[in-house]
Amino acid sequence: MKKGKIIDSFTQAIQDIPDGATIIVGGFGLCGIPEKAILALRDKGTRDLTIVSNNCGVDDWGLGLLLANKQIKKMISSYVGENKIFEKQFLSGELEVELVPQGTLAERIRAGGAGIPGFYTATGVGTAIAEGKEHKVFNGKTYILEEGIIGDFALVKAWKADPLGNLSYQKTARNFNPLAAMAGRVTIAEVEEIVEAGDLNPDQIHTPGIYVQRLLLGENYEKRIEKRTVINA
Repeated sequence: MKKGKIIDSFTQAIQDIPDGATIIVGGFGLCGIPEKAILALRDKGTRDLTIVSNNCGVDDWGLGLLLANKQIKKMISSYVGENKIFEKQFLSGELEVELVPQGTLAERIRAGGAGIPGFYTATGVGTAIAEGKEHKVFNGKTYILEEGIIGDFALVKAWKADPLGNLSYQKTARNFNPLAAMAGRVTIAEVEEIVEAGDLNPDQIHTPGIYVQRLLLGENYEKRIEKRTVINA
């Protein structure tokens, strides 16, 4: 198999992420998170990061590991209710938080990846979300201006890839990953399987390789369940 964009190690893949970088991270809850890249970033100790992600993992996994290591300066996210470390750091003033409605966050990331600097949305009008933002009326309805987001880096997790960086996601693990992959100046993708170029069904390529700069094969993914509810028989 030709090497293409394949990187030998996660340590090598994230070694040039500097302190203060803005990183867009795919995943939803603990589903489809780039867990190996997060672990490598934790071990590297990069600090003062701005992380753009739907949520921030849990106390002992995912992006929660970076929080516990005090590597995150600011979170731009939609849901933060599963992490006690997050709560503690926010209330103590250690962590800056920008809460964004989930659909707006998805569109801000998509817009950044598409080269669109901003867009108007009715979501958040009349709430704290709208404070300090430009308002504009279209056909009698008020909208607010939201800016697109571009990351210095993006970390994503896919199911399969080829050496050219074309990515295929499996079911709900697709979530924010394709958007994140578009919006990183350097996108680092980790996958469970790498196949030969041409082996992926073109209809199943969700992220074209043009968006991916570095590709890694991961092993032994934990695939944790964020909350498990069972019925007592």
